[in-house]
Amino acid sequence: MPIVIKNGRVIDPASHTDRIADVLIVDGRIAGVAPNLSSPRAEVFDAAGMVVAPGFIDMHVHLREPGFEHAETIESGSRAAAAGGFTSVCAMPNTKPVNDSATVTSYIVERARRRAVVNVFPIGAITKGSAGEELAAIGAMKAAGAVAISDDGQPVMNARVMRRAMEFARSYDLPIIQHCEDLNLSAGGDMHEGAKSVRWGLRGIPAASEDVMVARDLVLAQLTGARYHVAHISTRNAVGMVDYARQQRLAVTCETTPHHFTLCDEEMPAYDSNYKMKPPLRSGCDRGAVVDGIVAGTVSAIATDHAPHPGSEKMQEFERCPFGIIGLETALALALEELVHPGKITLNRMVELFTTGPESVMRLGRGTLEPGAPGDVTIFSTEVSWTYDVNQSHSRSRNSPFHGRTFRGGPVATVVNGEIVWRRT
Repeated sequence: MPIVIKNGRVIDPASHTDRIADVLIVDGRIAGVAPNLSSPRAEVFDAAGMVVAPGFIDMHVHLREPGFEHAETIESGSRAAAAGGFTSVCAMPNTKPVNDSATVTSYIVERARRRAVVNVFPIGAITKGSAGEELAAIGAMKAAGAVAISDDGQPVMNARVMRRAMEFARSYDLPIIQHCEDLNLSAGGDMHEGAKSVRWGLRGIPAASEDVMVARDLVLAQLTGARYHVAHISTRNAVGMVDYARQQRLAVTCETTPHHFTLCDEEMPAYDSNYKMKPPLRSGCDRGAVVDGIVAGTVSAIATDHAPHPGSEKMQEFERCPFGIIGLETALALALEELVHPGKITLNRMVELFTTGPESVMRLGRGTLEPGAPGDVTIFSTEVSWTYDVNQSHSRSRNSPFHGRTFRGGPVATVVNGEIVWRRT
């Protein structure tokens, strides 16, 4: 059935559109953006007072399937994505088995086709088993549907292996996404190295562990000409180095997460495992630098790094519990509250960070409302008041530091390929 989204403020950075208009979707594709559109037998969605944007893209999620379905499945993760306003997500390869072959890639593609309510794009591993030693079957994974390569969760420590991976990624025109962490510097760490870690008696993860890896990889990116992307950037020096690389016209990009531009280690409740993630929450100075990077355009995308863990694993002693939090359902609201409402960035810039930004890195053929584009639309309000209850999450896991937080602004409806897959009730 055709859909007409009426009377909304249409913001599409790809076409430089910002006006009150209707959006018509026919046969799962954008048919037009203009005032007073209609179509026979069309479903009408009144978006008066709301923002109508291209479908949001999250280029960094962990859906856990195959292998860790007790934490998340492709189906449950996709429903959480839809409830957060995301129409497309890119799934990291640290599953069991690791997505390091065409067989696993094909499984994820087929499982998503049958069970997911949003578009799911698999990311293949850089190395076999993400062990950092031998390159995975990059060409075969791309043929099966992989849109990038990454060993996320594990950095590629061997510089020679990383150089070869960049060369292969360039030959296959794939972005290479790196979890930047020098494991020798961060070994045994549980939180950011600073006054709080000393006070609480926890081993720290120094900012230098991220900085050293970013510096090394930028040298390799210059050498190979690869499209290199820094995942979940979190430190002042790393942001500065990426900014310099972009000024030198290197094909370098980075993303940051809502928790890294919202929280810092000084604000952590003592030993609360819902605040344990990698990279860890950094200092207030680092958080400010990340926000400055967003404002200046150094940061290309906001990505959630949605990392579900069941309570049986997460609710242990801080030193023993795994790293990571869920974030799909709160990302848009945090961006509005922390960046847009205080006037740090414009609404157009925020939409760009969720659409054309990740699209420029991943090249999925989405992130626009141009006629003929897939009918993926995110409808959100900048003013709706709501409280996040993690126990009502669509995710199978509950590990969020934002439980009980009341937000101003959030998603209202999510349209994927011309079908409304979620709406606020």
